Amino acid sequence: MPASRNVILDALRRIPLPDGGDLVSRDMVRALTIDDSRVGFVLEVADAAAARRMEPVRAAAEEAVMRLEGVERVSVVMTAHGAAAPEPQKQTPSLKIGGHPKPGGAVRIAGVDRILAVASGKGGVGKSTVSSNLAVALAKQGRRVGLLDADIHGPSLPQMMGVSQKPASPDGKTIVPLRAHGVTVMSIGLMVDPDQAVVWRGPMLMGALQQMLTQVAWGELDVLIVDLPPGTGDVQLSLCQKTDLTGALIVSTPQDVALIDARRAIAMFEKLDRPVLGLIENMSVFVCPDCGGRTHIFGHGGVRAEAERIGVPFLAELPLALEVREASDSGTPAALLEGAAAEAYAGLAARLVDGGMA
Repeated sequence: MPASRNVILDALRRIPLPDGGDLVSRDMVRALTIDDSRVGFVLEVADAAAARRMEPVRAAAEEAVMRLEGVERVSVVMTAHGAAAPEPQKQTPSLKIGGHPKPGGAVRIAGVDRILAVASGKGGVGKSTVSSNLAVALAKQGRRVGLLDADIHGPSLPQMMGVSQKPASPDGKTIVPLRAHGVTVMSIGLMVDPDQAVVWRGPMLMGALQQMLTQVAWGELDVLIVDLPPGTGDVQLSLCQKTDLTGALIVSTPQDVALIDARRAIAMFEKLDRPVLGLIENMSVFVCPDCGGRTHIFGHGGVRAEAERIGVPFLAELPLALEVREASDSGTPAALLEGAAAEAYAGLAARLVDGGMA
């Protein structure tokens, strides 16, 4: 019988921290998952320096849980909640975000080999969840990955990636992005008050996207993943016209309503002469954590059939899982952990790498 959540937390409470308290009382345990005899969780610390100091604690936590009855394998990942920050500036010049885009055609982003758009025809299909977990899965395979949240009106990647610090701008023009879980991250959500709505018309949306693409110091990247808003509007149009977009990954649930809108997204990329690299079926199956029963809540196989119909690769079936939701809410993507969801994202990442797409 696998160890329960309470038993595992009780074991972690007995591990003292160098500066007082324990892992549980200090709220450092994140994304705890139990899969039969396998246990995985994340220890969240303040920064990279704290992570180095906490390595003995991480090892002690792994050993303590491994000693519990019913546990055969333990995975403990340590992550810094505040991503690697730039050296503090004596004075950070103000940087205005938004405004009309600068004229001109498509530009190549310095240092970025490939740009992949993650798109959907409608909201609610888990596109941002796929973007964040795919970015982490690619980074785990040794790729240099950037992640751009282009959903200007509804930025969710800061929460999912566990970043909240405002990026620095040492000269008032260049934006220094954040780092989390091996991924370089940028989002409009890091530049504006999180409690305020971004009420912008099309030109300001296009200007903000252009800034985040061309003024961010992305560094050397194998792939930049762009999480697009749902639909076929100004942001999608700007990305296709203003960048050397490698191609798009279309995310949909299997149900007919989602597929109708996914077809519109596919048609948009075709009209703009940008390739659709493949389709991804998200929320493909739900596995009950209590009985292990499998339920196809949104149907099954619809995205695979659509991929075959239009002649593009079917890239992955991704599960609807509680661990994915919990990991996203905690700022630690499920792809960092172990289990069926992490394996599914690792398989998607491997297919993109093997196919030369990432």
